[in-house]
Amino acid sequence: MFDTIRSSYDLGPGFSYNKELQTKDLDCLCEEYWIDPTGRLFKIDYSGTQDWEKTPEEERKGPLDTYRAVSNGRKGKVTPCIITETIEVYPTRWNAHYAPYPRKKLIFIDGKISNYTEVEIWKERYLSLKRWTEKHYESR
Repeated sequence: MFDTIRSSYDLGPGFSYNKELQTKDLDCLCEEYWIDPTGRLFKIDYSGTQDWEKTPEEERKGPLDTYRAVSNGRKGKVTPCIITETIEVYPTRWNAHYAPYPRKKLIFIDGKISNYTEVEIWKERYLSLKRWTEKHYESR
């Protein structure tokens, strides 16, 4: 599982138009976060903003479609995340199939990005392929 981060912070090439990122270094509970233009991290909480109601028989699309979520008018909460750690992020979608998936390590100090670095993808892919070939061909 992963968490989604929507970013208004400029993370450089490969991330300038990909404003929706994913990470497995936070809670990994499908939570949603936001990075504001100054680099501060916030957690978005939508709990309590919807109620459940029974789906009318004529609108059901299948046997398990018995209830649906309906907005109740309450607003969600946005709270600052005061973390001091390094997290790795990558775009939710990447359409450049000819290029490797870009990843960056974001260094947070007291909930604000202090620096970010590019993750070396080629070396990691080479080592992964090397381990795979050793496991499948050299063990025979």
